[in-house]
Amino acid sequence: MDAAEAEASTQSERKEESAPSGPAEDGPKSKKASLKRTKDAKAKKAKKARVSRPARLGYTVHQGEDMLLVISSTSQYEGSAWTLKKKGSKKKKVAKGKLKANQIKKKKTVRAKPKLESKPVIKEEEDVNVFVPQKEGDHRWGDSLPEEVLINIFRMVVIQDGAVPFLCRVGRVCRLWNAAASSPVLWRRVTVGHCWIAPGRNQLPRTESKIKDTVNWLAQNRFSQLRDFSLCHWTKNVDFTLEVVSQFCPHLLSLKLSYCTGLTARSFHCLGLHSRSLQSINLQYSEFHVEGLLEYLENHGTQIRQILFTHGLKNDKLLTAITRGCCPDLEFLEVNTKLDSKDSELPVCIQALQMACPKLKTFRMLNVRPLHKTMRSAADSTPGFPLLEELCIATTSYSYMNDKDLCDILFGSTRLRVLDLRGCSRITPSGLAALPCHELECLFWGQYFSSHIGLSAPKKGLHMVTQKWSQTLQQLDIANQLFTEEDLELAMSYLAQATEADTLRSLNLSGTRITPSALRPVIGQGTSLDYLNLSSCRYLPRGVKRIYRGQEDIRQLLDRLA
Repeated sequence: MDAAEAEASTQSERKEESAPSGPAEDGPKSKKASLKRTKDAKAKKAKKARVSRPARLGYTVHQGEDMLLVISSTSQYEGSAWTLKKKGSKKKKVAKGKLKANQIKKKKTVRAKPKLESKPVIKEEEDVNVFVPQKEGDHRWGDSLPEEVLINIFRMVVIQDGAVPFLCRVGRVCRLWNAAASSPVLWRRVTVGHCWIAPGRNQLPRTESKIKDTVNWLAQNRFSQLRDFSLCHWTKNVDFTLEVVSQFCPHLLSLKLSYCTGLTARSFHCLGLHSRSLQSINLQYSEFHVEGLLEYLENHGTQIRQILFTHGLKNDKLLTAITRGCCPDLEFLEVNTKLDSKDSELPVCIQALQMACPKLKTFRMLNVRPLHKTMRSAADSTPGFPLLEELCIATTSYSYMNDKDLCDILFGSTRLRVLDLRGCSRITPSGLAALPCHELECLFWGQYFSSHIGLSAPKKGLHMVTQKWSQTLQQLDIANQLFTEEDLELAMSYLAQATEADTLRSLNLSGTRITPSALRPVIGQGTSLDYLNLSSCRYLPRGVKRIYRGQEDIRQLLDRLA
């Protein structure tokens, strides 16, 4: 071949190389395709060689500040529990140094998986996943903790904070906690306050339906051993709640409604049908159907031991019904009213009440002024209150109670332990000393109505009170009582002489004319005294007119008075 032919063949080869190549032609693109096919074949072989992995568990592990780990049923991570979720398209596995620079495009970096020192053990049971970390010294308390121990722990919280909503929340933690929170022992005392909405706001139909469903479920599944039930600030669904509770709670002993409205006669009818063990009814500061309650007391009053209600024009019919004898076994009676109430006069016939309730142990009339009625028959025929242990006639306003009225109430009460006469300015020391009780433990006789403080003349005779009960008194309150300095010193000397008993623990002398000489014997001899109120005592030096708590604080006062 000559030189011309060789040159022509060379030019033709160059043209073929420079011409565009088709899909079936050889060239650089065909080389790329071959590399791709080779890589896919290797990937398929690698996939076949891989060992099949177990199915992924549907859980997510989070680390919080106030707990060890939290597990949810939705899966957010793939593979290991600590592997971040992969995003975007599938990443190509490319060996380093084998691809050219034009082939490495849109490459994403993969974060390294954190290494765990010890793998957690996951126990999955139906809808609840329980996480137990496996570490050195771990005893698997979350899985093997005895249910009785957990119930005792829950009981401590229930005593302090109540069963609702604590038990409802801890019952959603795991199966073990749910079983412990479902124990009927923890649901014997339940108080339900505002439900889903703030007080005073209207309930939507959907919210009202939720409330009814929740009450119905709790009554059927948790209240089998319910003893004490309380509703606070409920303006709707009160009837429905009491009907359900009375139907499914045969052991109900106490019912309390505080600041509730909408209680009709139907509720009392249901209580009479189902709650045959009910003994205590507390309706203070609540609106209710008075005639319905009266009908209930007429039919089932023999089982009632405690009644508490608020003074009012309609509610006073209850006291009249009680004095007629509808509750012969009544042991606790309390009638109160609000501090800002204008009408606080309560007509009551003490002789009729003594005959109707001879087993009464606690009688309280708080912030009301009792107006005593007399029976036509002689008062000597009444037995009094032979079992009475507490009498409270405290008020912040003016009181009509005098020595004769007090004697008519307590002439047969030899077991009296607590006597609260705060605000009763007409009671005298001689009237107290004539009472038949000889083991009085608490006497509250302070005057807290500011309009009458300082208007009365100085009193005498306090020493008769302290002399009679010096061996038994544990609490004495004579705040703002205007006894003379000499009488106070003599009265304190009787308290100091009771060194053998040493029972005095609380002494309130606020606003009195106590002097340092009268105070020293009581502080020096009373080793059990841990509360002393000396505020507003004008006859004491500056710096000591305050409240003292504890033995150490009171001993320091003794050093200052020496």
